[in-house]
Amino acid sequence: MNKIFILLLVFVAFGCKKEVKPIPAAIPIIQVEGKSVFIDSILLEPFRSKVLKEFYRATSYKSVWQSKENRKFILKSFLNSDEEGLNPERYNVNKLQNFEEKYAVLKDKERVSYDILLTHSFQKYISHLSNGQIHHKYLYKNWDLKENNVDVNETIASMLKSDSLPFKIEQLKPNHIVYKSLKKALQIINSFPNDDFTTIEIANKIVLNDTNPSLIAIKKRLIYWKDMKPKDSLSAIYDSETNEAMKKFQIRHGLAADGVIGKGTVDALNFSKQKRKEQILANLERWKWFPKEMGKEYVIVNIPDYKLSLVKENDTVRTHKVVVGRDKRPTPVLSSKINQIILNPTWTVPPTILKEDMIPAISRNRNYLAQTNIKIYDSSGNLVSANDWKPSKAKKYRYVQSPGKSNSLGMVKINFPNRFSVYLHDTNHRDFFVKQKRSLSSGCVRVENPLKLAETLLNDADNWNTEKITKILQSEKTKYIKMNDDVKVHILYWTAWSEGNTLIFRDDIYNLDADLYQML
Repeated sequence: MNKIFILLLVFVAFGCKKEVKPIPAAIPIIQVEGKSVFIDSILLEPFRSKVLKEFYRATSYKSVWQSKENRKFILKSFLNSDEEGLNPERYNVNKLQNFEEKYAVLKDKERVSYDILLTHSFQKYISHLSNGQIHHKYLYKNWDLKENNVDVNETIASMLKSDSLPFKIEQLKPNHIVYKSLKKALQIINSFPNDDFTTIEIANKIVLNDTNPSLIAIKKRLIYWKDMKPKDSLSAIYDSETNEAMKKFQIRHGLAADGVIGKGTVDALNFSKQKRKEQILANLERWKWFPKEMGKEYVIVNIPDYKLSLVKENDTVRTHKVVVGRDKRPTPVLSSKINQIILNPTWTVPPTILKEDMIPAISRNRNYLAQTNIKIYDSSGNLVSANDWKPSKAKKYRYVQSPGKSNSLGMVKINFPNRFSVYLHDTNHRDFFVKQKRSLSSGCVRVENPLKLAETLLNDADNWNTEKITKILQSEKTKYIKMNDDVKVHILYWTAWSEGNTLIFRDDIYNLDADLYQML
């Protein structure tokens, strides 16, 4: 089975690797400066790259990299590409540097080879930097993100006209604060020495003042990650200093900061430096897939962090705990625009929940419908009583839960167009928000204190203040409110970042990091 899995992984990885694709458009004529060399088009054939051929067609088959300053900056960008989570070896840095060192004595044939290889590598680098190395749409069926397509030839043509190549390259990178914090996280993880830790195992939870032989290894781990100051000698007693250090470690990993050493804490302790670095690299790749422009005002959800933030003009104005989809019914990754807020929503039962949960429940007990305030309608819109409900036609009926406190969507629903029929909503299980791990839903995102979020989104103190919203809620009548402001929504997935000089990690609840790193 392991061999089969490895073969499948290799197949998918090669199938998902990105080739640089030209975007259909009129390629502008590229004006070549300096003393150029003619390039025979036959020399482009071994690269099997349409975008490379189109580039040199636009230059009238002349070399373009006559500027020593430009060549050196591009080579420097390749060498430093590991800072962006890329691999310098993919851009032929050694061969290109050899050409550059001998540039003054290169023959025309060698200058042609250098020019072509530099262009081909630069095209690849631009594509990887702006849109990642892998096609995410082939990896994840429940991700719906618009590709950050960049016309590499137009980009290079613009760079050749510009007097600021560094600025142009910087513009290709994701500019979101999380991406920048991930780059910082990569620097931080690289500053740690290599570790030689063995796996920590405990039979029972360890609490303050316990004695346990594993505590020496645990303390070494806390010292290594700088959650605890180094000590000359370590004992097997769980003292108060170690307890406070453990709480810091737990906070950094999104665990309950109670100082109790249980399975989740031990699992986090058992990550090596290399595994954490791989996690950071996977997240750097992922952030290259995410939208470059989030919008002036946007809601952003980080699924593994169980957190929603409302951002206006780059300032976070609200944060909310959320409940997200469990592993078997994951919340999809997507970007959209909020178009509607519904107070006292009805809930039409979606197909998956209907098949896996509701039909079995009704089959066991017809009173389930009355208990949950659900009405059944046939294809003609006629009401079907519990007694007339036929299991053989169960999937053809429409099941609608009336508004009210017992409604699964709670008192507010926030809509945005998407092909998964997911949305943000209140819940009738508000006790879920006290849990540390909140991957408990069937795919939609449940929001704590959603009325405060809705009021802020509506941004209309005269018509939609707390008093008026409360009055509508008390009526238990459904009210549809169209959004006037342009507010984007981004439901995304990242499990690592940094805050200051501190590394932050979250549990990879959908097990995406390791596979993505292997494909990279």
